[in-house]
Amino acid sequence: MDFNQSTQILIVEDDERLAELTREYLSNNGLSVSVEHNGAVAVERIKAEQPDLVILDLMLPGEDGLGVCRLVRSEYSGPIIMLTARTDELDQVVGLEVGADDYISKPVTPRLLLARISAMLRRSSKLKAASDTIGLQEPTDSRHHFGSLIIDNSMREAWLGDEDIDLTSAEFDLLWLLASNAGRVLSREEIFSALRGISYNGQDRSIDVRVSRIRSKIGDDPEHPRRIKTVRSRGYLFVKEN
Repeated sequence: MDFNQSTQILIVEDDERLAELTREYLSNNGLSVSVEHNGAVAVERIKAEQPDLVILDLMLPGEDGLGVCRLVRSEYSGPIIMLTARTDELDQVVGLEVGADDYISKPVTPRLLLARISAMLRRSSKLKAASDTIGLQEPTDSRHHFGSLIIDNSMREAWLGDEDIDLTSAEFDLLWLLASNAGRVLSREEIFSALRGISYNGQDRSIDVRVSRIRSKIGDDPEHPRRIKTVRSRGYLFVKEN
């Protein structure tokens, strides 16, 4: 992906040397990058500046990464990549639950981080590209209706009856992908390729976490889902009618 200096990246990292090295590498690859070391200050900056993407460390002074993510999500819809030196899977799940779009364990090479940033920034356009490469159905319009559930891609909003559904950017993209392919089982490999531009490693639970959260938000029964079904050993199926 070609970047330009208008693409704004905010690095929230308390390790000043690491933050500066990352800033320099990303800047040399065409991105406009700023750095914030304090989590509490980062909350206000993210809300006010609305960067195109946030790289967010988990362990921060003032407010930790989970708190920052939780506090900004209602006012910031851009991608958030969370970084941490901890390897506890629970941290990853909680990070995704509070609205992180991607989760990378430290140490991460600058090249890999740049690839993840590229994948996040092109996520919306990636849906169409993926349709051509893995055979996903390309929607003919920008709005889907499923009974009382309405999903509008042009507005990037969804409603259940008259109520707005509060979705993170990553949750909306996944819901739109599943709904656009209603009636077809999508494997985790297809979903990862379409939404993140990377191969599924067989262990990442981010898709499962998001499906669970989406189910509760669209009125689907998490224990006995009727709208988004898990098809054992295959993937997920968005049901056209129920």
